[in-house]
Amino acid sequence: MSDISVSAARAADIDAFVASVDGLFHEDGGRHDPFLDTGWPGREGSAYYADIVDDPNCLLAVARDGDRVVGHLVGKLVGPDSIKLDRFAVLESIRVDPGTRGQGVGSLLVAEFLAWARRNEAAVASVTAYAANDGAQRFYARHGFAPASVVMRAPL
Repeated sequence: MSDISVSAARAADIDAFVASVDGLFHEDGGRHDPFLDTGWPGREGSAYYADIVDDPNCLLAVARDGDRVVGHLVGKLVGPDSIKLDRFAVLESIRVDPGTRGQGVGSLLVAEFLAWARRNEAAVASVTAYAANDGAQRFYARHGFAPASVVMRAPL
C-alpha cells in the first residue's frame, strides 16, 4: 500500500467525493439495479454531500493516496426512535478507485466507519449489497457483517 490515509471529508473534498460516488453508481448500481438513476451524483450529489459534510450524524470519509482521493465512504446514524430501540450505524456507500483496489483501502475505510459507529454508541452496524455482487458480500463478511434480511422483488 502506498501512503494511504483515511480522514473525514471536508467541504473542499466534495468534488472528489462526488466523483467517487459517481464511479460507484456506474460500476455497481448501474450494473445491478436497472431502477437506479446513475445521473444523480452529477445532478444532485454536490448539494447533497455539501449539506451533510458537517452533520454529526453522518460520516463522509475519504481515502487519500497523498493528495489524491482514491476512495470514499458514507455512514449515517439512525435511531433510536419509536420503532428501533437502539442506534444503528448504516454504511450507505463505499468505493475504492479501481487502480487502488486490492491494497487494503476498503478495509481502512470500513475500520474508520466501525470506529466512528462505536464512538457514537451505535449498537449495530449494517450495510446493503446487491445480491449479484458476490465480491462485495465477501468483503463485508470479512469485516464481520452477516446477512440479516432479504429483499425480494417481483417485476410488474
